[in-house]
Amino acid sequence: MPAVIRLKRFGTLKKPFHRIVVIDKRRARDSEPIETLGYYDPKTNPANVKLNKERAEYWLGVGAAPSDAVKLLFKKHGIKKVKA
Repeated sequence: MPAVIRLKRFGTLKKPFHRIVVIDKRRARDSEPIETLGYYDPKTNPANVKLNKERAEYWLGVGAAPSDAVKLLFKKHGIKKVKA
């Protein structure tokens, strides 16, 4: 099962927030995730991010590929195993 770490959109029109989730690569964006790692709210200033670093590093260690947006969030929060 090829797992990816990506953002799952929630919220209303013009008020989005995202959950950082691990999901099967072949599933749709808003499908049921394998695990939720945290959330990202871009509308607050500064952007509000809550992330379970231990679980994120675990999933990166077992081969889950982060999306481009998630790579940037991981780099900002000190998760070192992200390959650019």
